Amino acid sequence: MKFFDTHAHIGLINEDPIDQLIIVSEARQAGVQHIVSICNNLQDFFQVYENLKTANYIYHSIGVSPSEVSHPGKDWERKIIEGSAFDRIVAIGEIGLDYFRKFGNRDSQIELFIRQLELAAKLDFPVIIHNREAGSDVLDILTEKLPPKGGVLHCYSEDWAYARQALELNLYISFAGNVTYRNAKNLHETALNMPLDRMLIESESPFMVPAAYRGKRNRPSYIGATAEFLAELRGLDSEEMADILYNNACRFFGIQE
Repeated sequence: MKFFDTHAHIGLINEDPIDQLIIVSEARQAGVQHIVSICNNLQDFFQVYENLKTANYIYHSIGVSPSEVSHPGKDWERKIIEGSAFDRIVAIGEIGLDYFRKFGNRDSQIELFIRQLELAAKLDFPVIIHNREAGSDVLDILTEKLPPKGGVLHCYSEDWAYARQALELNLYISFAGNVTYRNAKNLHETALNMPLDRMLIESESPFMVPAAYRGKRNRPSYIGATAEFLAELRGLDSEEMADILYNNACRFFGIQE
């Protein structure tokens, strides 16, 4: 079976560039053919990109997450434009809103989010969306500002009613290891009912480790456990589900194989 990890914070798993290469090589041995590397800020993006530039199966997203709203960096828009021209850049993100951590204030988060959505439209990229306790505002903004290439709600945490609204837009929904948790009934309902062709998976490494690996620091190589859970939930053969998820990711990120 082959897997596509659509969201991994490789730079947070280990800051040593040699160990980062070991981690992604380990993932390949576990059937993870591609990984999208996610960084919350631009300084980390450029460093991780440099560390992994020889790993041609690693793709990258560039953007400023809501956690950085108070310090997005000097000339951040220009740096996103410049960085987006690098090889294997497939999305703008992660971007969005986080009202749980109360980064900056809501108005400043919303402004940063909208400016990057507009930038994604200008640069012709899809977006990777972070949403934590900001579901209503995220959906309202995406209804008006989602770029033509669409987006993915990463590490989905809302319920099926919210998903139905989101799926009316050009959005995919990505499940992380938390979908495997026994008490995640809202995620189970969503994963059971949503269209298979709009579903993605991610490791969200080093966070959201699947239940089978509880107590460990998450790694992209563990993503097979998430795919296996979804296969059982949907009553599908494991290899069939893995193929569906893999092909969905290639289609969303515009990767030709």
